[in-house]
Amino acid sequence: MRSHDLMRGLGKVTRRSVLAVALGATVGATILGAGAVQAAEKINIAALTFVSSSPLFIAKEKGYFSDEGLDAEITFFRAAQPVAVAIAAGDADFGVTAFTGGFFNLAGKGALKVIGAQLHEDAGYDGSAILASNKAFEAGLTSVDQLGGHSFALSQVGSSFHYMIGNVAEKAGVDIETMELKPLQSVPNMIGALKSGQVDSMIIVPHIAKPLANAGAAHIIGWVKDYVPYQVGGLFTSSRNIEERRDVVEKFVRAYQKGVADYRAGLLATDKDGKLIESDTTNEILEIVHKYVYSDDPAEKAYPKIRNGAMFITEEGKLDVDDVKAQVKWYQDRGYVNGDANPDEFIDTSFIAPLGQ
Repeated sequence: MRSHDLMRGLGKVTRRSVLAVALGATVGATILGAGAVQAAEKINIAALTFVSSSPLFIAKEKGYFSDEGLDAEITFFRAAQPVAVAIAAGDADFGVTAFTGGFFNLAGKGALKVIGAQLHEDAGYDGSAILASNKAFEAGLTSVDQLGGHSFALSQVGSSFHYMIGNVAEKAGVDIETMELKPLQSVPNMIGALKSGQVDSMIIVPHIAKPLANAGAAHIIGWVKDYVPYQVGGLFTSSRNIEERRDVVEKFVRAYQKGVADYRAGLLATDKDGKLIESDTTNEILEIVHKYVYSDDPAEKAYPKIRNGAMFITEEGKLDVDDVKAQVKWYQDRGYVNGDANPDEFIDTSFIAPLGQ
């Protein structure tokens, strides 16, 4: 073989080798890229199918979680306490629901960390309503100061319902010792007992209370906000998540805060006269929430219920830390929370600045 023919042959081999290497690198990059897309961090969120959970629904449906590289799944419960247990047990990564005595006990043992806010009873917005059954109302239970001697439905002893009625009764001059508190384990059980007259009264969020009253199934005799403006619930995670997956917690918080901002813009925004604003954003948010709340109802029935149930959430999900501390003390004074539970140890304000800052 002539030398120049040999060189041409080597040149072909070289060019083919280079092309093969280049193609291999491209395919490899494509595979790596696909892997990166599929590497979204899976998280499970525990919540209730209440309007109060709307920032979660919004963050999921508008892609705020996925934008942060999170593959979010929401698991629903029927009462607040099981949500806290799910986080502590590692069955869920994040939770949004009302504070309870059981929650504070778990948090006091180091299992949970409060990192932000959920609902806040605020004088400017309708919050939880105090209801009387038709039977009790017709028998004379027409105002909050008449609750003495009547039965009251709650999910569990030490629940947020227990806290609310305890404080409402105190402010209304009612001796709670004269009331019969009936723990019924879940919100649906509470509603059923009130509608059937098996209990005389209960407290429930407005998107449930108003439809009950409008349908003639119960009577609203007062509002919690007029007696106890307080931090109803919080955003929380496990201590382990903060220690081992802090970046995931930070991503979750950013997505949640975007959901809060959209919730406030769509359902809480008011004009200069204090009237709620109806806008394209409102319609968008109602459509999203309807997928999770009153999903069996047509939009024309569900939207007013959702609108009525839009309780106040602070800007950026900022937690009223002082009020949470007051709640812990209330539970401790009554023996529902261990005396060594220290809110300074289980409230973590490093992700979201507290209310007032």
